[in-house]
Amino acid sequence: MVAEHAGVSTAQLHYHFENRERLFAEAMTHSFARTGTELERDADTVPASVVLARILHNMLPTDPELRQDWRLWQELWVRALRDETAQHLAVDLYDQLHTWISQAIRRGIESGEFTDCDVAETSTLLLALSAGFGIRLMLGDPGVDLPAAQAAIWRAVAGTLGVPEAFPEI
Repeated sequence: MVAEHAGVSTAQLHYHFENRERLFAEAMTHSFARTGTELERDADTVPASVVLARILHNMLPTDPELRQDWRLWQELWVRALRDETAQHLAVDLYDQLHTWISQAIRRGIESGEFTDCDVAETSTLLLALSAGFGIRLMLGDPGVDLPAAQAAIWRAVAGTLGVPEAFPEI
């Protein structure tokens, strides 16, 4: 199915990827890199709060493409419980997410847009909240919708960052 969807032969797919695990790791890495490129497109010309809000928006299953990315993340979590290579990939990707969030927060602090805070702690909190709300959104939990999730995540750090509690327009 993967070869068919990609428009290549199964032989070509096997030539480039020695096994399913390698194909999965490459799919995760590609998806992640694509998101990073999107997030960094104009990071130097918009307020740090907009950059941070975009990151948070993209860390939730906000559209069909991001829902598919979330399915990959969920598969990675399951694989990471039983496979050391997948575990290392997951930890590395989370480290990259943490770095993106931290960079946006540091930029806001340096520009005076955000109050000085513990960047690592705030980034970790945002990652945890995004993961928790993302799971609920993926499950179709009627107790939470996207606007409520974004608002709750932003409110949790607004005081720390010294910004209004309303989720920024992205």
